[in-house]
Amino acid sequence: MNKLSTGEKVALGLAKRHRAEKRFRWYGLASIAFGLLCLLVLFTDIISKGAGAFVAHYIKVDVTYSGQRLGIKNVDDPMQMALADYQGLINDYLMQTFPEVSQRRDKFELYQLASSGAGFELQALLQEQPEWLGKTQTLWVLADDDVDLYLKYFRNKDGSRLTAQQKGWAEQLVSNGAIDQRFNRALFSHGDSREPEMAGIKGAFMGSLLTLLVTLVLSFPVGVAAAVYLEEYAPKNRWTDFIEININNLAAVPSIIYGLLGLAVFINFLGMPRSIPLVGGLVLTLMTLPTVIISSRAAIKTVPPSIREAALGLGASKMQVIMHHVLPLALPGMLTGAIIGMAQALGETAPLLMIGMVAFIADIPHSLTDPATVLPVQIFLWADSPERAFTERTSAAIMVLLAFLMVMNALAVLLRRHLQRRW
Repeated sequence: MNKLSTGEKVALGLAKRHRAEKRFRWYGLASIAFGLLCLLVLFTDIISKGAGAFVAHYIKVDVTYSGQRLGIKNVDDPMQMALADYQGLINDYLMQTFPEVSQRRDKFELYQLASSGAGFELQALLQEQPEWLGKTQTLWVLADDDVDLYLKYFRNKDGSRLTAQQKGWAEQLVSNGAIDQRFNRALFSHGDSREPEMAGIKGAFMGSLLTLLVTLVLSFPVGVAAAVYLEEYAPKNRWTDFIEININNLAAVPSIIYGLLGLAVFINFLGMPRSIPLVGGLVLTLMTLPTVIISSRAAIKTVPPSIREAALGLGASKMQVIMHHVLPLALPGMLTGAIIGMAQALGETAPLLMIGMVAFIADIPHSLTDPATVLPVQIFLWADSPERAFTERTSAAIMVLLAFLMVMNALAVLLRRHLQRRW
């Protein structure tokens, strides 16, 4: 048997190593492709289920704001405006459109074509336009969620909860041009509702904004100040080592632990109200603070020592070096860490559940002490609802939340590129 020469052994070894490197590269590409495929399947599923929520079917009605019919003599009287039967105006128009309906049960089914919350829209319009009293207006009101689902998905197949008679009325309205599919403005202008067609994300969206505002205002200054002290002033001893270890450990603590801490301290001990953005922001601040401190310290470490030495050599004080040189140069990394921390806080649900932000909130919050919920909790509530139409709205809310997260992460990248300096 011929022995291989040294050159042949080296060539075989190199060929084997090159094949191994090629296989490893292909394994990496396959892993990336599999991850992208899973992401594509996830996004496709969410978009296919939630795209329909951005449009809704509206019914055209000719409404006569009769003061006698509504019992309104003075539009400036809030009691009269609140107690008026606005839904009855819609029912009257439906009866005029289908005069052959005479049985009580049939009338009840006919009235169900329009949303049971459409009367509140008529009330809001009259409050904005009090001169409409006594006049007839052509308006578009939301159809019931079962009518909306039937016209979107079940016209040619089974599965709709509408009766055969209701389907016939809906088809007749469609043929007459009295039902039209339009942009679902209620999804972005309403708060939560028991009626799926009236439910919107505005309340949860505003609650998320207010909660994140509190989190940003508290966590960023405190986190930067702690990072500056630990990097620039704190002596290296057992005490600072203990603090650093605990900060790193706190960054890995499950978020529900912060919810329990917020429940014990802010609600049970301090007596603060449940389900308000102020308490939610305080809890998320506790959760986000370790991330901000760690990212800020890493950004400060990237500033070259020569910058500090040059400033000190020119007679600058320690404070001037930090405020005029170190912090401006470390700011891109600090902002990136803060925004990523905010994005993480935006998607948290568990800690907010512990402080009562899971409550049903129909009103839009306008201050830090108004009852509110947030987008992840709103998604949780809708996903748990038995109404079929909430499936669309759950996926639509997830799409809005993902868009919000993408915008925040894109903002972090842009800020870093804009402010970053290369040495």
